[in-house]
Amino acid sequence: MAMTSQMSCSSMSNHTKERVTMAKVTLENFYSNLISQHEEREMRQQKLEKVMNQEGLGDEEKRIRRSEHARKETEFLRLKRTRLGLEDFESLKVIGRGAFGEVRLVQKKDTGHVYAMKILRKADMLEKEQVGHIRAERDILVEADSLWVVKMFYSFQDKMNLYLLMEFLPGGDMMTLLMKKDTLTEEATQFYIAETVLAIDSIHQLGFIHRDIKPDNLLLDSRGHVKLSDFGLCTGLKKAHRTEFYRNFNHSLPSDFTFQNMNSKRKAETWKRNRRQLAFSTVGTPDYIAPEVFMQNGYNKLCDWWSLGVIMYEILIGYPPFCSETPQETYRKVMNWRETLTFPPEVPISEKAKDLILRFCCESEYRIGAVGVEEIKTNPFFEGVYYDHIRERPAAIPIEIKSIDDTSNFDEFPDSDILQPSAPPVSNHTEADLKSKDWVFINYTYKRFEGLTARGGIPSYMKTGKR
Repeated sequence: MAMTSQMSCSSMSNHTKERVTMAKVTLENFYSNLISQHEEREMRQQKLEKVMNQEGLGDEEKRIRRSEHARKETEFLRLKRTRLGLEDFESLKVIGRGAFGEVRLVQKKDTGHVYAMKILRKADMLEKEQVGHIRAERDILVEADSLWVVKMFYSFQDKMNLYLLMEFLPGGDMMTLLMKKDTLTEEATQFYIAETVLAIDSIHQLGFIHRDIKPDNLLLDSRGHVKLSDFGLCTGLKKAHRTEFYRNFNHSLPSDFTFQNMNSKRKAETWKRNRRQLAFSTVGTPDYIAPEVFMQNGYNKLCDWWSLGVIMYEILIGYPPFCSETPQETYRKVMNWRETLTFPPEVPISEKAKDLILRFCCESEYRIGAVGVEEIKTNPFFEGVYYDHIRERPAAIPIEIKSIDDTSNFDEFPDSDILQPSAPPVSNHTEADLKSKDWVFINYTYKRFEGLTARGGIPSYMKTGKR
């Protein structure tokens, strides 16, 4: 009997196997969604009861609050059944562009709320084997409901693109800030590194490893506080790491990106001049990747702390410690960090700062954080930091917001035709190919309770420019 089953299974055509897989995924997602929706509703009810008890409300006030909450839950169920699409949003401006798509500032027509819409081309996702990565990002953004993580309100798709609707953080990112400021003081560095420690730890507590911690992925909200973004390389994936990220190491960077016989000032200027090209390319930069990730012999969440050490060095010195003329040379320097991790004498920093960087950038088994995040938080460099209230204090560098759609902290980008149905194909996949493979994007749609039940409520600082 078992032999017959094996023979019938092996004789299945690829088309039949794909249809079976598609049916399995559809059923699993259907029942998984039912369970998660019930759990989320229960959690919202428990949160409401906890808040009411903390506020010391009377029985009548509690009854009114519960009634209002029940109406919101009913409205949420109704709105979840409505189809969300591009026609519900007005595109205002392109604020980011990468190898697989772009980010636009958009406004929801019915509420007036502003979001950052991340648009990813399905054809590119299939061709570059990115499906697992973008699924991971979407799933993590659903689960990671934290002050330290960029909040996703909606996700949906059409026949050409995938869309993630996230909160718009008008402060830009740490890369842009560093390009404006060159270097930061140790006091400012303490603030941003301390907040990033808490942000990374919030991801670790959920059981994820970010694996792509770099200044581009540290966003700044309207008050200048840090939030983590871009979870496409988080764990939970089948591949050890994004292979195409390292595939083109033999592609040299611009010829003026050289570091021989340069002092620190010229190194910083050259790094800044070419940094944006690295951010937008498919090759990227391996500057922030821990050596154990490259070795593929196994690694854990400590690889994120290595990346934070590299960022701390860059904030204080003006460029990362392993930057080189080519990605392969950077890779070589990372792997030989014992010889290449040095501090330029012409850019003096405190011994506390230097010690913490070296505690981050060392062998993984001896790396700070190996025994827990408290080991990092109590390091002498963070003396005077009150972690429980750090988001309540003013940011080290204040952010000026003049309007609801202020994009002054972002680069200028020309418009594109990515939202046009007649846009020319950018891959070898035909429309028929896309349709036949579309099942891999099943269950991509998501609607957050706070997003669908909020009416009006645009933050006052977004209206007036005040904080």
